[in-house]
Amino acid sequence: MTHRARHKERQDVPGSSADVQRRDVTPGRGEFVELLGLTLAAGAFVLFVVRPEASEALVHLATKAAALVP
Repeated sequence: MTHRARHKERQDVPGSSADVQRRDVTPGRGEFVELLGLTLAAGAFVLFVVRPEASEALVHLATKAAALVP
């Protein structure tokens, strides 16, 4: 069984810490990034199913790019 640390609440602050509403720094950004990633993954999957030669071209491009790295 794990021991969870509990923070002591300050007595001079009215209400509990559960009453404070927490917000993300940029609301909705995580959902957009997730949607963008899924769209790119689905597009790549469809590209490789419809055009199998695209994977060969990608490997060729990657080997050329790796040859340029010292």
